[in-house]
Parts: sequence; C-alpha cells; structure tokens
Amino acid sequence: MWQVYIVRCRTGELYTGCTIDLERRIEQHNRGSGSKFTRSRRPVVLLYHEQCGDRSSALKRENQIKRMSRVEKTRLALRPPQRPGRSSGSPG
Repeated sequence: MWQVYIVRCRTGELYTGCTIDLERRIEQHNRGSGSKFTRSRRPVVLLYHEQCGDRSSALKRENQIKRMSRVEKTRLALRPPQRPGRSSGSPG
C-alpha cells in the first residue's frame, strides 16, 4: 500500500514524500540517504501520513500537498485521523 507522508526536519522545514514502506523511508531520511533535501536537515520527525491505493494516486496526492501552504500542511498534520468507513460528517 502506497503512503504519502509529511516530516518535520530539525530546521523546522516540512518535507512531503511517498513510499510503500514508511518506517524504512523515515529511517533512510534519518540516516541521510532518504533525500537530498533532508540529508542536511536531520533528524526528521513524522508528522502525518495517509494511505493511497496505488503509486499514481500517491504521487498525485503528494503533489497536491506540496502545493499547499505551510499553514495548510500543518492543519492537515494536526487533523485527527479518520476511522475507515466513516465520512467526516457522520454522526457518531
């Protein structure tokens, strides 16, 4: 299952990416082999992740998030996770 994620770097900057193995990817970022951007901004802390069906939908969602402002990304990361099968407007 593909996942899109947001990490906060040591410098406070946010990085968005996608992967099929989130734990391994975070470890790569923290070892300095994850991405050029995070290499000099270690350690990183996972703020947010969401599942996507396939690589194509993960890449599309990653690009949507990357176009968001920092405030929008922070709001997204702070939003409580939704339980599967429930819409945000369901009573409950």
